[in-house]
Amino acid sequence: MSKLWGGRFTKGTNKLVEEYTASIGFDKALAEEDVQGSLAHVTMLGKCGILPQEDVETIKAGLNKVLEKVRAGKIEFSVADEDIHMNIEKNLIEEVGPVGGKLHTGRSRNDQVATDMHLYLRNRVVEFVGLLHELQEALIEQAKDNVDTIVPGYTHLQRAQPILFAHHLLAYVSMFRRDAERLTDSYKRINVLPLGAGALAGTTFPIDRHFVAEQLGFDSVYENSLDAVSDRDFIVEFLANAALIMTHLSRLSEELVLWSSTEFSFVELDDAFCTGSSIMPQKKNPDVPELVRGKTGRVYGNLIGLLTVLKSLPLAYNKDMQEDKEGMFDTVATLTGALQLFAPMISTMKVNKGRMREAVNTDFSNATDIADFLVGKGLPFRQAHEVIGKTVLYCINEGKFLLDLTLDEFKQFSPLFDDQIYAVLQPEAVVNARNVYGGTATVQVKAAIERAEAALLEAGKWVAQHAGSAE
Repeated sequence: MSKLWGGRFTKGTNKLVEEYTASIGFDKALAEEDVQGSLAHVTMLGKCGILPQEDVETIKAGLNKVLEKVRAGKIEFSVADEDIHMNIEKNLIEEVGPVGGKLHTGRSRNDQVATDMHLYLRNRVVEFVGLLHELQEALIEQAKDNVDTIVPGYTHLQRAQPILFAHHLLAYVSMFRRDAERLTDSYKRINVLPLGAGALAGTTFPIDRHFVAEQLGFDSVYENSLDAVSDRDFIVEFLANAALIMTHLSRLSEELVLWSSTEFSFVELDDAFCTGSSIMPQKKNPDVPELVRGKTGRVYGNLIGLLTVLKSLPLAYNKDMQEDKEGMFDTVATLTGALQLFAPMISTMKVNKGRMREAVNTDFSNATDIADFLVGKGLPFRQAHEVIGKTVLYCINEGKFLLDLTLDEFKQFSPLFDDQIYAVLQPEAVVNARNVYGGTATVQVKAAIERAEAALLEAGKWVAQHAGSAE
């Protein structure tokens, strides 16, 4: 069969050119969106009197049959037909005859593909916000179970100050909340209709773009036809948001790998999210967080790849822009897999509270509180800092920890020490001394959990409101 655009040409396309330029191998993922956009477009053509209503109904019936085949996996996509648009149109014409060729009236593949991607990403963004909410819920539940669990807090991967494990988990809740907020904010830039821009300059037909937008659930239409067909900012923004989500997942993955090691033994991941060794039967490997950590790089690469494609493109559409899809689809698949696994992995994770407490009892992470104690006695902080530095050095040389010292040993470093120091140095006292908004004190962490649950409940309303908006 000749190309649908072949009237201008006297030769058939070289087979290698067909294979090299065809996008159907990946843009077939847009099949449902392509049909949805076409249904709205042809409805508008009938409303505006551009096509007879009889033709409109015939085309709509044909499109619905094609959609059924797509959903049933009964469509054979052809490289010879280049892309998803031509494949769908070819199948439509096979269903209803030449009248199917009228569907393309008043539009171009340029505004058509842009519309497909807006529809596609609109739904994916809502799905990702939902998945992020599930992960936040899992972290919050673990936090609620660990409001009395004290663990070393780290800077430079060196023990710094004791904190509640719940406080540590809530830090990730905050990260993922920001991620969800970025996605919801990007929705308003995704939910703009490019259809009707034609190839680049609009169309001579008296179309109604706002009617199409209403049919498809878009909030607005592009104001400039050149911008409509050449804009990929919304994809770049999605890729940037996805890259940041993967950054946060990777940071948490790194901690899960460390925490589940024998050296830490702070947590144990459920067997369902680990694998074994083909040669070492004792091994239990944290493959899921390791692979998420590794796959973060490919998401970064997809972002940089698209930015590079766009960086010097003249207006309006260029074939280079075909390269906007594979990275987008790959990022969607990578991020979906990671988020779908993380929530249940966190939910089923066992926390070794005893090992965490043992770690806190055998370090110097309570040293800052001794300095604060001396400051409370009137000693300038810089002098107190030096006193505690010498005290810690003494402990290291003697093989002791701060709570092991006698009062006489404390007093050799400062006469300001008294027996209150032992209460100050208790891990619970150290934690609860940080009783400021956002701090690790138990009362503050419990309040933070309540705020996180309330925020999640409110944000969940957005997901419910926008789910399935393109259907």
